This record gives sequence, C-alpha cells and structure tokens, in this order.
Amino acid sequence: MRVLMTGGGTGGHVNPAIAIADTIRENIPGAAIAFVGTNKGIENKLVPEAGYPLLHVNVMGLRRSLSLKNIKAAYLALTSPAKAKRIIRQWNPDIVIGTGGYVSWPVVKAAAGMGIPTALHESNAVPGMAVKMLAGVVDRIYLNFMEAGAELHCPEKLLHVGCPLRKGFAGISRERARKELDIPEDTVYVLSYGGSLGAEKVNAAVLDLMEHYTGGREGVFHYHATGSIEKEIAAGWFRERKLDRFQNLQLTEYIYDMPRRMAAADVVICRAGAMTISELAAAGKCAVLIPSPNVTNNQQYKNARVLADKDAAALLSEDAQLGTALRDTVAQLVENGNLRRQREEKIRGFAVPDANKRIFLDIQRLIREKK
Repeated sequence: MRVLMTGGGTGGHVNPAIAIADTIRENIPGAAIAFVGTNKGIENKLVPEAGYPLLHVNVMGLRRSLSLKNIKAAYLALTSPAKAKRIIRQWNPDIVIGTGGYVSWPVVKAAAGMGIPTALHESNAVPGMAVKMLAGVVDRIYLNFMEAGAELHCPEKLLHVGCPLRKGFAGISRERARKELDIPEDTVYVLSYGGSLGAEKVNAAVLDLMEHYTGGREGVFHYHATGSIEKEIAAGWFRERKLDRFQNLQLTEYIYDMPRRMAAADVVICRAGAMTISELAAAGKCAVLIPSPNVTNNQQYKNARVLADKDAAALLSEDAQLGTALRDTVAQLVENGNLRRQREEKIRGFAVPDANKRIFLDIQRLIREKK
C-alpha cells in the first residue's frame, strides 16, 4: 500500500495524521507512507521525528481581513492543486488522506481530480474551511464529533470514527501510573497545562490556584506544565509567591510522559483542542476545560461546549474572573469524589476506543471500491 498523508500547521492536524500513518504501518509493515505539508508548519518537526518523509507544497491560509497576503493566499489556492499533482504523480499513492489545515486543500483536491481514493478526518466539533471546501469531492469524511456532520451536507460520505490517537492513552491503568510516579492511592492528583508553548492567563490562574488552594493542602498533589515560552515568567511567579516551599506542588516546562501523567490524574486542567479532548475521553478523566480564545472560528470553545452541555466536563472562560472560577471549580472537584466519578463516566461516552482500527479498515475498503 502507498499512502500520501496531508494536514499541517498545528499539532491538532498533524498528530491525527501520524496516528493514522502509524496504524497503517503496524498493520502493513511494508506500506510506503509520505506526508505533504508546508515549509513553515509544525509538521516539519513532528513528521520527521515520527520517521516519515515530508514533502512540501506552497500554500497559505486565508485571513479574514483584506490584505496583500490574502491576495497571495487566494492565488496559491487556485494554483497549488496543479503543483500538488506533481507530488502525487511522483508518489503514486493508492489513497490520499487529509486531516485538516489549509495544506490539505491542494493535495486532496488534486488527488480527487485524478481519480485517486480520498478521505478527510475532521477532529473538531465544527468543520474547518479546508474540510468544508473539499467535502463535495472526497470519497469519505471521518468525524470525531457527530455534530460536525451538520455543516457538511453529504451524509452518505460521513463516518463517525472518533479521533485517532497515538499509542499510550487508555493503555495505562491509574494504579500502575501512580505506582510508577510514586503517588499515594489516597492523594487527589491535579494535572494542569496550557499547551506546549504555554498560555500566560492559564499560568496566572493556575499559580493563583496553587497559592490559594492546592499549595500545602493535605491529600492533594498538583503538577503543572508552564510551556516553553512562558517557563521563565511562570517560574519567577512561583518563587515570588514562595510556592516552592510546598512539597505537593511541582512546576515543569513540558510533560513528556503525558499518557502516564493523565492516567494518574484525578482532575485535569487544560485547553480544549480536539486531540486533547479525545485523550481525556480515552483516559476517562474529570476535566476543567479553558478554551483558547485565539483559535480560528472559536473551535476550542465549540469543542468544549459539546462536553459541557452533557455535563461531561467543566467549561471556564479565559477572562478576568478565571482565577476565582478555577479555584471554585477545582475545590468542588477535589472535595467531591462522586462528582469526579460522574464526570469520568460521562466523558468516556465521547471516546471511540477503536478509532484507529475503524479508519484503517475503511481505508482498505475505499481502495478496493475505487479499483
């Protein structure tokens, strides 16, 4: 099998693509898999690290305001599919799979026009522009949230599969993770993070939570990742507030063992990207979601809203009241084990444990049907 994956710009687009590629490679060790991205996205770091070749196409995202960059982006949107054909002819794939981001547009559009089987995966509750633009030409659209299908108007192409995850999540028990991390069984473990780069307002609210609630509290351990950009500022605040005197608080830049940390956690405070929500659902974790306000179409809020409406997670806004709201919410969850367990059960309802397998089987079906 020869496969061309495309999707980039953010980890939310790249990581599902890598998870799909890994699943194909596990089931068909001899499969030839390559990725197509831009020369600026995070795919340039993540894809080579995962062991796959990365090819490039020149395309830009459209902005909401009229500008010279928007004119260039529109020009590239028109011309890039023709250029993507060269890559497709060179790779000669049996199928082309896109996972969102503007780089998906030219590659999937060109492949569909060449009669090659095509599929998209939409991880968010509201489909992005590239998926909407391509819905009419692809053979299949895989959905993480069923709600996303309402805006695509092609029910015959939709397949609810959940979100493909890389290995680790839901594969480690709480007991094993706690034993490996040396966390007592009767300790309430609070895990918090705002993304790999960090988020200033999330860090400020979490440090406020540490100072006024979790710091020094018996029976509670709080582990927080600041992110790479915010690490020095957050570490300075941590020392200024003398939080380093509390043995039950720990600050780190990045969580390298996330599956294990999440497995051990009782309460997780985090953003609301589609991958993050899928990880929380797979692990069955009581979550406090703080959506980023700096995401196109307010996607993170819409993702979190779906869970909050089912009482499967707490939803907080990143505003002036965040610090107080976070303290009150976490205190309620720490002190109410029954509420935590109810949220854990409800969020598990959003998990699709065999998402990777479902996608792999349907990929094979698409290739057979197209032939």
